[in-house]
Amino acid sequence: MGRGERRSLRMAMIFLGPPGAGKGTQSRQLSQRWSLPQISTGDILRKAVKAQTPLGRAAQAKMDAGELVPDEVVCGLVEERIREPDSKRGFILDGFPRTLGQAERIDEILQAAGKSRIRVLNLKVDESTLLKRQTGRRTCEVCGEIYNIHFSPSKNEGICDKDGEKLVQRADDEEEAARRRQTAYREKTEPLIKYYQARKLLEDVEGNQKPNQISEEIIARLKPL
Repeated sequence: MGRGERRSLRMAMIFLGPPGAGKGTQSRQLSQRWSLPQISTGDILRKAVKAQTPLGRAAQAKMDAGELVPDEVVCGLVEERIREPDSKRGFILDGFPRTLGQAERIDEILQAAGKSRIRVLNLKVDESTLLKRQTGRRTCEVCGEIYNIHFSPSKNEGICDKDGEKLVQRADDEEEAARRRQTAYREKTEPLIKYYQARKLLEDVEGNQKPNQISEEIIARLKPL
């Protein structure tokens, strides 16, 4: 991307898709490719949980149960984040919005921030694959590197390749919680698809492909912009 493109870009990219669809993986790759910040509500909330702030303690119970954190809390965190200097050119939202209320609120936030262009990418993945991706996920306790025992295991079982630390399964990736998250997605988040379709902002992306194939499809769709 040239200097002229860097100055002119003022875009917000939104990834939709159920838990385990690969939103985090794809947003990280685009973040690196185009030097745009990846704003993950999951990461923001987990930092608050680790710090045991009042918000973190309140969010922890919801996250461990596979439930959604209240809209007002998440929207406030996102608004603070996109006001930081590195978000001026644009940014990628990972895991937000998840409800119609959040979508309406982010529209207001983006308008206030001067982001005139929004691109919404909907990753479509079948349910059996989603469960394998979720329940097989293992995270390094120290560096945060993510593996999957089915698709991308570490070289030594239970040990991070990067720093040799222990890999753990997050409480919200256990099967019961994973199924609850899928149900919550269908009930509260799928209506967003119709919302963005009506505004002609949404494009479906085949999410059952390998991560690099998904990336190639997304990049091809975004290149004209």
